[in-house]
Amino acid sequence: MCGTDGAFGTVGQFYGIMIRKAFVMAVDSGEESEYERRHNPVWAELEAVLKSHGVHSYSIFLHPDTNQLFAYVEFESEEQWMAIAGTDICRRWWAWMKDIMPTNSDDSPVTVPLREVFHFPRPEN
Repeated sequence: MCGTDGAFGTVGQFYGIMIRKAFVMAVDSGEESEYERRHNPVWAELEAVLKSHGVHSYSIFLHPDTNQLFAYVEFESEEQWMAIAGTDICRRWWAWMKDIMPTNSDDSPVTVPLREVFHFPRPEN
């Protein structure tokens, strides 16, 4: 749920200011309900960190047959996004989630970045 060590490349701009990223994670089999429970609601402190680091939108979707998690995030700055990973609240979130999903040695979730192949922009008003 937090920024990571640079595994994701910038996939584009949104209205010239928002950066969009998409990536895949996974949840352990049998832990789907627990994963969802832990996100409803997300810790208020984590939400505050995301907002203060320029995140405007963050969605995670579960594929029920594969346990893959598709994540999509829109944020203002690559530097701010990367800085989230260094916050205490993000590190505590990762440590709390590591028992129900594949993680790296620093407790961050294992992710696979996705390359954008199509985007239909919103019309400007």
